[in-house]
Amino acid sequence: MSYQRPKGTNDILPGESEKWQFVEETARLLFRDYQFNEIRTPIFEHYEVIARSVGDTTDIVSKEMYDFYDKGDRHVTLRPEGTAPIVRSYIENKLFGPEFTKPFKTFYMGPMFRYERPQKGRLRQFHQIGVEAFGSQNPATDVETMAMALDFFKQLGIQKIRLVINSLGDQETRQNYRQALIDYLAPHAEELSEDSKRRLHENPLRVLDSKDKKDKQFVADAPSILDYLSEEASRHFEEVKAMLTALDIPFEVDSNMVRGLDYYTHTIFEIMSDAPGMGAQSTICAGGRYDHLVEELGGPETPGFGFAIGIERVLITLEAEEVVIPALNELDAYVVGLGEATNIETLKVVQAIRNFGFSADRDFMNRKAKAQFKTADKANAKLVLTLGEDELKQGIINIKVMATREEKSFTLEEIYQQFDEVYDEMLTELLD
Repeated sequence: MSYQRPKGTNDILPGESEKWQFVEETARLLFRDYQFNEIRTPIFEHYEVIARSVGDTTDIVSKEMYDFYDKGDRHVTLRPEGTAPIVRSYIENKLFGPEFTKPFKTFYMGPMFRYERPQKGRLRQFHQIGVEAFGSQNPATDVETMAMALDFFKQLGIQKIRLVINSLGDQETRQNYRQALIDYLAPHAEELSEDSKRRLHENPLRVLDSKDKKDKQFVADAPSILDYLSEEASRHFEEVKAMLTALDIPFEVDSNMVRGLDYYTHTIFEIMSDAPGMGAQSTICAGGRYDHLVEELGGPETPGFGFAIGIERVLITLEAEEVVIPALNELDAYVVGLGEATNIETLKVVQAIRNFGFSADRDFMNRKAKAQFKTADKANAKLVLTLGEDELKQGIINIKVMATREEKSFTLEEIYQQFDEVYDEMLTELLD
């Protein structure tokens, strides 16, 4: 019997994994510039942490969680998103304490799990990079964080994107709008999809997020939440727009946009890709403000703002825009050993080169010279060092610069004692 990977998961193989490293490394470097530091949370959490945060009526909790009872009869779930675990960690580790800088800025990256129908850019184990900033109500935090997300895509070389924003207001806004939405949708209740019928009185905002064709016709003419913003919510949103304008960041306002999670308040945003062939999976980053989530999970009143980026979708976007990802896997030296007698010395040479901080490889299959040179060529090795039995007796090794075919002999002693100088000497000619 041959085993296959579970449905909705991927093996990320060499050749592909380098692209992942490039995306992750770009995020790490950029987020550090903005003073965000990494938190790593467990891959599974108590069920309550997610249900309380994300909301019982959301699809995630009602349909998509990988939840189970462990051997101690505890109800746990694989994490379906990154914010709730970070909030749990923030409270448990008292990261709101006076010894921590405010706002407390953190990022995470790793796998998330949702049981849904796998399709392009939507998997059961998918990967996210996300950030959270705790403790600031200042609209500048919203704008700085959105600017950082746009900056990230720019650094990756992604250009065909746009920022779409909306406000979900505060609790006063939400109550007024909720009622207006129910009043508007109730007469059409029988024509709505089954899911939306259920949500209509539980959480009518979720209807706006419906992908069902039946619902879309009603959603198009639904009242706009922006007409129901309280004075404070309206002021916050106006400042966000003014700051984006001050930074020359183009944006669109979409008053029907809601997020798939219940905890959002005030500013929400999505970054969409307009690259050809992205289809339904064109949202590559989404997030917003959540000012009550920390207290909902038992912490002190703490405003928050964050976003999540799907790594799989970023890679699809890079491909759609034909962005060339720089090769990370450079090979400085390949050591060709000819004859069994050279086996030990070849190993010593490779290790010596690595000890000087260079990347090196060698043949382990006792292949002929031609096959070894072919491998070195395929790996784009800068230098090829050849050691035959005659050279071994003389204590020398031949070095060839692959780009220019220049060749020169050095003593093995020189390789062991000063390979860095040998490397520079061979490659300066190339640079000249």
